[in-house]
Amino acid sequence: MIELLRRSPLPVIVLAQLFGTSLWFSINGVWLSLAAQSGLTETDLGRLTLAVQAGFIIGTLTIAVTGLADRFGASRIFAVASLLGALVNGGFVFAAGQPPLDFMLRFATGLCLAGIYPLGMKMVIAWTPKYAGAALAWLVGMLTLGTALPHLMRGATLGMPWELPLLAASVLALLGGGLVFLLGDGPHLPKSGGPIPLSQGLAALRIPRFRAVAGGYFGHMWELYAFWTLTPLLIGRELQRLGAGDGLIPWLAFAVIGIGGLGCVGGGRLSRSKGSEWVARRALTMSGIICLLYPVLGGLPPILLIVLLFAWGLSVIADSPQFSALAAATAPKESVGSSLAVMNAVGFGLTLPAIWLTSGLWSQLGVWVAWLLVPGPVLGLWSLARGGQRPSL
Repeated sequence: MIELLRRSPLPVIVLAQLFGTSLWFSINGVWLSLAAQSGLTETDLGRLTLAVQAGFIIGTLTIAVTGLADRFGASRIFAVASLLGALVNGGFVFAAGQPPLDFMLRFATGLCLAGIYPLGMKMVIAWTPKYAGAALAWLVGMLTLGTALPHLMRGATLGMPWELPLLAASVLALLGGGLVFLLGDGPHLPKSGGPIPLSQGLAALRIPRFRAVAGGYFGHMWELYAFWTLTPLLIGRELQRLGAGDGLIPWLAFAVIGIGGLGCVGGGRLSRSKGSEWVARRALTMSGIICLLYPVLGGLPPILLIVLLFAWGLSVIADSPQFSALAAATAPKESVGSSLAVMNAVGFGLTLPAIWLTSGLWSQLGVWVAWLLVPGPVLGLWSLARGGQRPSL
């Protein structure tokens, strides 16, 4: 069994990552049924979603600063995090609508995800280092589909007992952790195992090239999650102009966000011939241009603007795995996991003010709120330019 898994490590890690990150938006997918039964509001959804993001940020910072991501085997951390994440996610069934316990459980879910997502990236690099950009593209593509899935579930599972999909996510996380535990750590990164200085997890920040790549990633993250948050609102505006019903919103939102998975995979294929930086620059440029032009084109026919949203969804995530591949190639080999974790932590930290600003000002600015996202791509491209062009990865 183990030998069979190790013959094709990338599909195993990608599948385990999809299963593990199903915990991230598990309550979002059942929200309509949960809210109807428990009397919760959209404000409560925002509070609980913020709890997961905050837990993830604190968790990634912790494993980065302490070096835990490189002190122990990535597969063991992934498996333990999946087990604990499955338990706290399942515990939400008994705590829904009971603050602050529900908040604490979602926060704990975010902490566990910090042991899944960054460690999944480290395992991909450890097993398939030659084409890290293409391999990580599959990993981020799965995360993108996981992000889109709640919108599909909103449209398809209204009326289903909300406990069942939530518990199913816990079962999937257990399966993902089990797969990774059997697979084990890859052969292409050094095994530390002993104590390391706390500063080791931040060592990559002293490398100018890593800082330049991280700056590009931070600009990308400022735009990404805010766009995903705005997607149902932007789609709803165009459907209203068409005179169509709101029932199409979750389906189109799933499609606009989910198409980003194709952008990741397509960008990964291009990275094998063009290099990761070539892909990252062009994807960030494309999404930035759409971000700038979308409000100006707001008077065009709704169908054309929906098509533009698909192009935005395709490009807005395609650079993410390439930034991770570039960062992994630049970071010290003995602290790759910690370096990726700290980059993730800062990047996800930037999503919070971006989401707060755009969602809070939507009612006043409408489509013009997209201009608040433009600084992300602009500063990201500026950071990459300062770092200089390097040989293709």
